[in-house]
Amino acid sequence: MPKTQTRAEASYYTNYGGHPPQTDLLTDRAIVTEAYTVIPRGVLRDIVTSVFPEWTGTRAWVLNRPVAGGATTFAQSIVEVNPGGGSENPEPQAEVQSFIFVVSGSLTVTINGQTQTLEEGGFAFAPAGATWSAHNNGVEIATFHWIRKRYEPLAGVAAPGPVFGNERDMAQNAMPDTDGKWRTTRMLDPEDVAFDFGVNIVTFEPGASIPFAETHVMEHGLYVLEGKAVYRLNADWVEVEAGDYMSLRAFCPQACYAGGPSNFRYLLYKDQNRQIAL
Repeated sequence: MPKTQTRAEASYYTNYGGHPPQTDLLTDRAIVTEAYTVIPRGVLRDIVTSVFPEWTGTRAWVLNRPVAGGATTFAQSIVEVNPGGGSENPEPQAEVQSFIFVVSGSLTVTINGQTQTLEEGGFAFAPAGATWSAHNNGVEIATFHWIRKRYEPLAGVAAPGPVFGNERDMAQNAMPDTDGKWRTTRMLDPEDVAFDFGVNIVTFEPGASIPFAETHVMEHGLYVLEGKAVYRLNADWVEVEAGDYMSLRAFCPQACYAGGPSNFRYLLYKDQNRQIAL
């Protein structure tokens, strides 16, 4: 990506790319296990980007893809689009649905004839089979998270339509017995079984925690938007900070303590609302 492009100031972490000097030690926090993967922000360098052929003026860091021994229900990427770049037909698979969350700049998205320009915190859901496009009509780099999942139709229930919004305009739902210090913003309605996955933003105030080891069937993709914490993953305690990514397999035990001094916030994917296929 040309270095002449500028990047907007953002509340969410977006400082990717570049390359460390030859004097740096080969030491980092990247972890890959059978239960989870941690991709720290320091390894999201220029040399590990991908090019999606359906897009122009664009590069991406693929954070998760279905692989043996890993999380298998979804793909997730961080995508950077230069001014003037974008795609008229972003999705090559008609059976795949998409969720976009913008972390810096602005992205104009059209889904089935509905058009909105998403600013920082803005999101869009494109149903499987939708006609949609995305373009950066601004003057700064647009950066967004792109979550893709093959849709699982539900007999007797119509597939969901397009959704647009901004997380900052939505209620943060306090988790029970937490004095409001652990909150969840649900960008897709979890009570609507037409959706077969959810995307939330989870917020912890400094010192707040998940006080038990969550162990459940849902896979997760967690991208840290702000702050830092120590996260329990399987049998390990791992330090994470803004810009880090975690992929959790089904039944991976998980918990966390928010470290402060600011809030700890992350973007969370999970598969839900479907019976287990046998």
